[in-house]
Amino acid sequence: MRSYQPRDEGAAAEIVREAAARSERLRLVGGGTKAGIGRPAQDEATLSAAGLTGITLYEPAEMVVAARAGTPLAEVQALLAERGQMLPFEPMDYRRLMGSSGEPSFGAVAAINNSGPRRINAGAARDSLIGVRFVNGRGEAIKSGGRVMKNVTGLDLVKLMAGSWGTLGLLTEVTFKVLPVQERTATLVFSGLDDARAIEALSAALGSPFELTGAAHLPAGIGGSEARTLMRVEGFSGSVEYRLGELRRLLKRYGAPEVIEHEAGLALWADIRDAGLLAEPREAAIWRISTAPGRGPALAAAVAAEREARWFYDWGGGLIWLSTSAEGDAGAALVRGAVRTQGGHATLIRAPDPVRAVLDVFEPLSGPLMRITTGIKAAHDPAGLFNPGRMYAGV
Repeated sequence: MRSYQPRDEGAAAEIVREAAARSERLRLVGGGTKAGIGRPAQDEATLSAAGLTGITLYEPAEMVVAARAGTPLAEVQALLAERGQMLPFEPMDYRRLMGSSGEPSFGAVAAINNSGPRRINAGAARDSLIGVRFVNGRGEAIKSGGRVMKNVTGLDLVKLMAGSWGTLGLLTEVTFKVLPVQERTATLVFSGLDDARAIEALSAALGSPFELTGAAHLPAGIGGSEARTLMRVEGFSGSVEYRLGELRRLLKRYGAPEVIEHEAGLALWADIRDAGLLAEPREAAIWRISTAPGRGPALAAAVAAEREARWFYDWGGGLIWLSTSAEGDAGAALVRGAVRTQGGHATLIRAPDPVRAVLDVFEPLSGPLMRITTGIKAAHDPAGLFNPGRMYAGV
């Protein structure tokens, strides 16, 4: 299989034009840490962004950073940390869950709309993404957005590229808004709540004026013998102390929580962010399910009633990470059925290639949505060069 690694955007555009001329299908990659997500590759060559590196813009006072797509995410985060800033949406590191190596790339954060626990407070990656450069399927270099947020009339290419998983074009540069790192981070931990009562407590906290930046529930056996319900508070130390006290009073009917901070708190939220709590056993299938928080416990219970499963909740119950056997359909019929009943969507994040080859990995689209998706794909990648079939068969 051929492998291309251009050093600049112009070279990338030339490679795509030549590939289009010979109808050569391309697998787009960055650091390769998420290569096992999606339907198995149906390509003939690899086009890597790994050679497109370097931070191209950093304006701390404006809280904006831009870098070429192949730049290691860790390099950008280290630069931001030097100035007391961060990417607000807390991007997940998939390496532990996927058993992959390499370095997560900055462009991939945009390509998959990579958003962690802080999404409930700061929004998703796409909400902070303000500019992109990419090469489309015609080999044209496209620029959309810039250094500031602005209203958009017509097709918003910045938001369109976020979460497209490399099916519409090769990202060459991305620009994000950033935020200051908070002075103090503390987490309230309530013990022993069942799923329904835990989601009730999280919902009460999220509906209060005391501003959580993390809200998760770990059932018994997930990272500990006892169930734990977690509420993260960040900000100036005085504000954090006040809000912790108010949350204790508001939620006293759920028990007396402990407070964890510093390294213990950082490690726990990293486990939640990266779904590391379900990384083992390696052979298990992993589902990522979004639903209304109040419906999460019923959805998980419906799957567990028919198939052995383990799970935990993030985003106040709106995100369920679920592990089950990869045998047969990896629980697809049960998961999809529960999602249809409760509402939401599910993505099969981890499963063997033969399983992913015959299943809908991403949530199946309705007829009208599939027509829109197919039309957008045709407009940006008319020859179907980029990551063919990765998200949906034939697209």
